Amino acid sequence: MPSLWLSPCICARCPPLARDAPPLLNADMSSIVNIAAYKFAALTELVALRAELSALCRSQQLRGTILLSAEGVNVFVAGSRAAADALLARLRAIPGVEDLEAKESLSAEQPFNRMLVKIKAEIIAFGVDGIDPRQYTSRRVTARQLKAWLDEGRPVTLLDTRNDFEVDAGTFRNAVAIGVDDFRDFPSAVIKLPEELKRQPIVTFCTGGIRCEKATPYLEREGFQEIYQLDGGILKYFEECGGAHYDGHCFVFDKRVALDANLQVADLAQCFACQAILSPAEQAATEYVEGVSCPRCYQPAAETLQELLSRREAAIRKATTPLPGSIPYDNVRPISVPLHLDGLEVLDFFDAMKTHLSRDDWRQACAEGRVVCQGKVVLPGRALRSGERLLHKTLATREPVVSAEITVLHEDDAIVVVHKPAPLPMHPCGRFNRNSLSYILEQVYRPLALRPAHRLDADTSGVVVFSKTREVASRVQSQFEQGQVEKTYLACVRGTCPAPSFECHLPISAAPGAGGVRAPDPQGPPASTRFRLLRDNGDGTSLVEAFPLTGRTNQIRAHLWALGLPIVGDPVYLPDGTLGPAQSLAPSDPPLCLHALAIVFTHPMTNKRVRYEAPAPAWSQLAE
Repeated sequence: MPSLWLSPCICARCPPLARDAPPLLNADMSSIVNIAAYKFAALTELVALRAELSALCRSQQLRGTILLSAEGVNVFVAGSRAAADALLARLRAIPGVEDLEAKESLSAEQPFNRMLVKIKAEIIAFGVDGIDPRQYTSRRVTARQLKAWLDEGRPVTLLDTRNDFEVDAGTFRNAVAIGVDDFRDFPSAVIKLPEELKRQPIVTFCTGGIRCEKATPYLEREGFQEIYQLDGGILKYFEECGGAHYDGHCFVFDKRVALDANLQVADLAQCFACQAILSPAEQAATEYVEGVSCPRCYQPAAETLQELLSRREAAIRKATTPLPGSIPYDNVRPISVPLHLDGLEVLDFFDAMKTHLSRDDWRQACAEGRVVCQGKVVLPGRALRSGERLLHKTLATREPVVSAEITVLHEDDAIVVVHKPAPLPMHPCGRFNRNSLSYILEQVYRPLALRPAHRLDADTSGVVVFSKTREVASRVQSQFEQGQVEKTYLACVRGTCPAPSFECHLPISAAPGAGGVRAPDPQGPPASTRFRLLRDNGDGTSLVEAFPLTGRTNQIRAHLWALGLPIVGDPVYLPDGTLGPAQSLAPSDPPLCLHALAIVFTHPMTNKRVRYEAPAPAWSQLAE
C-alpha cells in the first residue's frame, strides 16, 4: 500500500521533498516511517561519519540511502518510528546540521531493498565549482507570494529547472523549461537561453527546492540580474496554493509517478523504456507493456535483432562518412575555473589546465576575442575567479582523423553494447569533439541519449556498454561502483611474465601528473589487477589477460609498466621505464596492444548475468 505523502527516493539526483509536510493520517507506531531531509553544511571526517551512520542504520534495521559530502547531507531512509528518531537525533548532533528539517510519510511496506551510506562530491550532483549553498543562495519567494504575483499578472518568467520527463507530467502555465535530461546539463542549457531573459525577473522552481539552491546562484553568476527561487518547490506551492496557475501534475521519484494539486496520487504512469509520462489512455493502449514499451517508444516486433544491428551499422557508416570532425566548423567549448586555480591570470590558468594549446595560442585567442566570460572578451592579464566559466571559440575547427569502425554488438530495450575501435576518444576532449564515440552515437540514436556505463582510453579498443535511460544507467552504474562487473582485457606486453598468474596492487595517482599522465603513487587510491599469461610469443613479447579488480584510470597500462611489462605500442608508459606525455595515436601509427575483450554484469531488465565480447584484434593472433 502506498504512503499517504511523498515517499523518499533512493536516486542521488532526486530533490528532497517539500518542507512542512501535512500531518500523517495514521500514526500507528507499527507503520514504516519514511524520512527525507537535506542540509547544506560544512562536514568533516566523512569516512568516520559514514562508518558510524552505517552501523547505526544496521542496528536500527533502517534501509535507504544517506549521501555525505563536504557540502552537507542528503537522507532518504525508512524504518520504525524509533529507528527514524534515533537517526535524526544523531544527524542533528553533527555541527551545522542542528536544524535539519525532515519530511515524513508512512507506508505499510519497506520501500527500500538495502541500506547505503555513500560519500559523494555533492549531495545534489551539479558539477560546477564555485556554487556553494553553504555560503550563498539567491533570494526566495514563498508560494503565496508567487501566486499573488501571478494573480496580478506581474511580468515574471517562471523557469522550470527539472528534467524534461518531469516537465512532461505538468508545470506552471507559460513556464520556460530549461530543457535537460540530467541536472548536470543545466549549465550547458543556460547558454541557450535568450539573452533578453538576463534583464527580466525570473523565478526558478523544481520539485522540492534543492536543485534551485544551486541553479539560481549559477544564473546570477552568468549575468541574470533579478533571480528568485520558489521556496519549497512545487509541492509546497500545491500545499499552500493548490493548482492555481499550474497545468497537470507534479512528477515524484517514487512508484506513484506524480501527485495532483491536492497532493493525491495522479492516474499517470511512467514508461520504463523511454521515461515518458503516460496518460490513462496511453496506459490502456496495446503498445503499453509495463516495464517494456509504451505507445511513444513501441517498436514493431517484425524487426529481428540482426536486422536492427544492420540498420545501426548503416546509420553509423552514414554518420562517419565523412568523419564529422573533418568538416570545418566553429566550435565553442566551455572551460570552468576550479577552486584550486582561483586568482590565476588567464595565461597562467591555461598553463595550469594543461590544454593542448600553447601559451602563445591562448594569447592569440584572447587578442582575437575568441575567449569570453559573461559576454565580455577576456584579456591575458585578467585574474580569474573560481566558478567562472570561459567560452573558447575555435574558428574553422578540423579535428584529427580517428578510426570510425564502430560495431554494435547487441541492443535491446535497455542497453546498447558496441565494439569501440582505436584510436577513437569516448567523449569530447582536447582536440576532439565531433570525432568521438559519444558524438557519433548521438547522431545515430537521436533523440535517445545513450549514457556510457564506463569508459575506455582513446587508444584502447573493445567492448563498451551504454544505457538507454536514466533508470537503466543507475542500475548498471551501481554495479561498477560496487565491484560487481567482471572485465577481461587482452594485452601484448614486452618482456617475460614472472609466473603463469600474477597480480599487482600498486595504488594509482588520483589526478594526472606531469604531462597529464597517471602513474603508480603510494598516496593514491588503491588499485588491483590480476593477470594470466596466455602465450609467450617467442620474440620478447607475451600475450596476457588482464582482470581489473578496481577501476582506476590507466590502471592496466600503469600496472604492467610498473611490473616491467610495458604494453606494445604504448606512447606513454615507455619500455625504458620513463613516462611520455599523454597523447592519442593516429590511425596510421602502430596500435596500442590493449583490448577490452569481454564484460560480464547483471542485465538491468532480466536480472540475469550476461556476457558481451568484442572480437579479438589482429595483433593478438600474430604468433598463432
